[in-house]
This record gives sequence, C-alpha cells and structure tokens, in this order.
Amino acid sequence: MSQQQSNEKSAASLRMVDAVTAVIIFVIGAVVIWDSYRLGSKWGSDGPESGYFPFYIGAILCAASVINFVNALREKSVADGGESFVSRGSFRMVMSVMVPTVIYVVAIGGIGAIPGIGIYVASAIFIAVFMLWLGKYGWGKTVSVSFAVPIVFFLMFEIWFKVPLPKGPLEAMLGLN
Repeated sequence: MSQQQSNEKSAASLRMVDAVTAVIIFVIGAVVIWDSYRLGSKWGSDGPESGYFPFYIGAILCAASVINFVNALREKSVADGGESFVSRGSFRMVMSVMVPTVIYVVAIGGIGAIPGIGIYVASAIFIAVFMLWLGKYGWGKTVSVSFAVPIVFFLMFEIWFKVPLPKGPLEAMLGLN
C-alpha cells in the first residue's frame, strides 16, 4: 500500500467486505439447496434425482461461507490496524464510472413504466458524458465522436450483420425500426 493510500480514510475494510461476501454466497447456497430439495435431492430407485448434485454444491457453498464469515470476524478492523479494502478516493473513482454505466444500461431499455431511449441515443449521451467529464475533451471532439460511434455501430450491426439492437423513440421517428 502506498503512503498516499495509507493516509486516506477507508471506505470499506477487508473484514467487512469478506463478511458481506460470505453472507451473499451463503444466501446463494441456501437458494440452491432449497431449489434442489424442491426438485428432488435424494438418490432414487434409478439413480440420483435432478437436485442431488446441486444440493451438495449448495451445501458446500454454505459451509465454505460460514468458514469465511468466521475468518472475517477474526480479522482486525481498520481501526485496529487491519487492511482497508478500498480507500474513499478509490471508491469515488470506481463509482464515477459505475453509476453512469448503470444509468446507461437502464436508459437503453428503460425500467418499469419508464421507456428506454435505445442503445444508439444512450450510447451517444454516454460517450459524450465520459469524454467531457472524465476525459476533459473539447466540444468538437466530443460531439463528433459521440455521434460517429453510434452511427458506425448502427451501420455495422443493423445493416451489415442484420442484428437488431434496442431502439428508442428517435429511431422510430426517423423510421429506423
């Protein structure tokens, strides 16, 4: 760990991330066990039932998760000199990419009653935002690239490969559906 990272406040400790991950994996294992039991997890007259092997995989996941959870509780906290999983600065950098990416994905197809704007318009906006905000490019490059890339992808996927991608109201208005 560099000197700069050690001076930054921790956003999450390794102990907390290990514990949360163990709980999530335990829940996944429990769901596998439950569904395997529902399908049949015993040895039938003609061999194993459909849930036989997944049942034991789920049981192994749950057992490993309990061990990992106990080990996480034994680790030192950041306050006691334990390891930091991520500093606040690094976490902020990751979120500065993740949050716009999640918004981009939702914008493509919409969510609930909110309709999507399609992949081409969402991509143009996404590229423009990243070029201006994170890349610090000027308006000329930003506008040209953010329009050119979706147009090239439209030509490549829709015309050349004949693979339709999600379109929104703008494409419908232009008759490109």
